[in-house]
Amino acid sequence: MFGMLHRVSDQAMWTDFESGKEFSLRTTQGKDSALRCRPWSLSTHYPAYVTAERQEQLSPSEASLGFFINSNSSGRLAYMPAVPQVDDALLTELDACDVLLFDGTFWSNEELIRVQGSGQTAQQMGHVAVQETLVKLAGVRRPRKIFLHVNNTNPMLDGASAEYRQVRGAGWEIAEDGWEFNL
Repeated sequence: MFGMLHRVSDQAMWTDFESGKEFSLRTTQGKDSALRCRPWSLSTHYPAYVTAERQEQLSPSEASLGFFINSNSSGRLAYMPAVPQVDDALLTELDACDVLLFDGTFWSNEELIRVQGSGQTAQQMGHVAVQETLVKLAGVRRPRKIFLHVNNTNPMLDGASAEYRQVRGAGWEIAEDGWEFNL
C-alpha cells in the first residue's frame, strides 16, 4: 500500500500525531484544509499483520484508531473502520456526529468459521459484528449511519437478503465506491 502511495510525487503527506490530540488536516501542498482530525483509540489490540517487533515500537493506544473529522462549518464525521468494542464514551461521541462511517466487516461473530470451515471469530480479529452493532448503536439517532469496510462474506451485501433488509430497516446504509460527503 505504501509503495502505491509513493508512485506519484506528493500524492500523500505523512503526519505524526498522538491519539486523542486534534490536528489540522493539510493538502498535499501543505495548506490548511479547514478540517481538523482527532484520533480515537478503539483498542490496544494490534491487527495480525503488525509484527511483534513493530508493536514494541508503537504505543498500544494507537493499535486500533478511529477518527473524528470536524469542519469549520461545524460538520462532524466519524470514521471507524475496525471497531472491536463499543463503550459509553464512544456512543456519546458518535451521537454528536453528522455522518458515521462504521465497521461493517462481518455480519456475525462466527461468519468466517461458517463460510470457510475454520478461522477466527470477528471479535478475535478486532471487529464488532454488524448484528451486535445494530443493537448497540440503536440509540444513536443524529448521524447518517453507514457501514463500510465490508468483507465479501457479509450477507448484507446481497440486496435481496434478510440481512440487507434488516440493516436498511434500522436506518443504516452500506457504503459504495465513489461516495463523497460534505461537512
